[in-house]
Amino acid sequence: MMTKNDTTRQVLTLLALFGVSAAAWSAGADLGQAQKQATNWTAIIMFAAFVVFTLFITKWAAAKTKSAADFYTAGGGITGFQNGLAIAGDYMSAASFLGISAAVMASGFDGLIYSIGFLVGWPVITFLMAERLRNLGKFTFADVAAFRFEQKPIRIFAASGTLVVVAFYLIAQMVGAGQLIKLLFGLEYYIAVIIVGALMMIYVLFGGMTATTWVQIIKACMLLGGASFMALSVLWHFGFSPEAMFASAVQIKTDLALKDGKIAEVAAAAGQSIMGPGNFVKDPISAISFGMALMFGTAGLPHILMRFFTVPSAKAARSSVMWATGWIGYFYLLTFIIGFGAITFVLTNPEFLDAKGALKGGGNMAAIHLANAVGGNVFLGFISAVAFATILAVVAGLTLSGASAVSHDIYATVIKQGKANSADELRISKITTICLGILAVTLGIVFEKQNIAFMVSLAFAIAASANFPVLFMSVLWKDCTTRGAVIGGFLGLISSVALTVVSPSVWEATLGNPKGSALFPYTSPALFSMTIGFVGIWLFSLMDKSARAAKDRDGFLAQQVRSETGIGASGASGH
Repeated sequence: MMTKNDTTRQVLTLLALFGVSAAAWSAGADLGQAQKQATNWTAIIMFAAFVVFTLFITKWAAAKTKSAADFYTAGGGITGFQNGLAIAGDYMSAASFLGISAAVMASGFDGLIYSIGFLVGWPVITFLMAERLRNLGKFTFADVAAFRFEQKPIRIFAASGTLVVVAFYLIAQMVGAGQLIKLLFGLEYYIAVIIVGALMMIYVLFGGMTATTWVQIIKACMLLGGASFMALSVLWHFGFSPEAMFASAVQIKTDLALKDGKIAEVAAAAGQSIMGPGNFVKDPISAISFGMALMFGTAGLPHILMRFFTVPSAKAARSSVMWATGWIGYFYLLTFIIGFGAITFVLTNPEFLDAKGALKGGGNMAAIHLANAVGGNVFLGFISAVAFATILAVVAGLTLSGASAVSHDIYATVIKQGKANSADELRISKITTICLGILAVTLGIVFEKQNIAFMVSLAFAIAASANFPVLFMSVLWKDCTTRGAVIGGFLGLISSVALTVVSPSVWEATLGNPKGSALFPYTSPALFSMTIGFVGIWLFSLMDKSARAAKDRDGFLAQQVRSETGIGASGASGH
């Protein structure tokens, strides 16, 4: 017998399917007037097929999502291998696929700092975090940080840190999605962003973590397969000789510099510059700060940390990290080849360039054009569907972590003081999902011109400065107190956001202030704001002589036993 809720879900699912079909049809009808891109029906059909398929997954998942535990963590029933693929799917975002390849195409070897930085954060999670998180947590990383601390202040901080990181991370995904759909369908950018926001809300509202996990697994397999084909096609063209590929890229960059009117010596230097540092990161402090953001930010990303609560045991959590690290490492090798392949296949082909010589669809579309160059329309359609799947899966994971921060940490624990029922918590979660969807669309429109890998690096800097120090110190330092964790955490959060806003990347590039007017000269604030966060936690914990501080210190042994052995952590949720 169908309930009222089941009927509502089915109606909404059908409405969503109709909306996607209508969007695709109207895009096709409008292409002649828009003149942004010739109609690529192969791409549009694959694109629509993926959306329809994932909506059916969402419908299936909706039937399994009965409680808050189902919504947030899929009831803890995901295996280590599945979770490893889902983590890889969550982590291999639009920034990784579209942004890194675009950065390598523009800056050469300097773009590799993204791949290295994103990857080396995983040993930190493997050896310091994964098992402890699974043993201590329930739904969010705040459960871990608040294990021995006063609940209210630490959860307010954790929710604030989560929401700020999610907002910055969402910007990158929405920008990538908007540019991709604009290129494929000929729609206006803002309409493309609205479509993505609407689909993401449907996935999360009805499917929760179960739907999000399966969309991430399917997308990870598609992305790894598609990127492998692209990279092998590029290498095959050069007889599987990376040296020949690099030499060709240097020559093309030199020729382009000559075409721009540079003298031979300057042009040759410009060509050679893609094989060394200096094109993207200009000085050692920026390099260190940027690397720290990417490395330690990984261990503070709320949507990644949340995935450790979806597995049934600490052993499965550790296993999932090992699987994820392998898939992610392999993928980043591919993006590097794709970036250099874009130099040799895309920059020399007028079909992919506009009248000014810039990439059609914007700089982030290098990998999409390369797919067309090596595999024609059919492969372009596949890669476009994969890129869209990538964005939707990551946006859904981000939205879920933001919604859980508000409903579980703020509403259930702070406002209701742990007495909220599952239905109310779920309702607040869904309201938050809608609010985050609207916020994501708005920010995506405002930040249209930014490189998406760079926008993600700002989210990593904030996660490294706020979430990671609190998580690290609360789990591993006996003398850490509630006051120290909250004040230090907020100092890291506020300083990272403030320095980001007054850095050249936002102050000048996004807000339009004159060049050279930025108050903070470096691209990433992590070296400074992360230090402020750690020092704040250390200093204010040592200065804290309150009765609460004594209780916090006394609770360390119980926390340590639980985190190392898992004794006391029972059931699917970890408690």
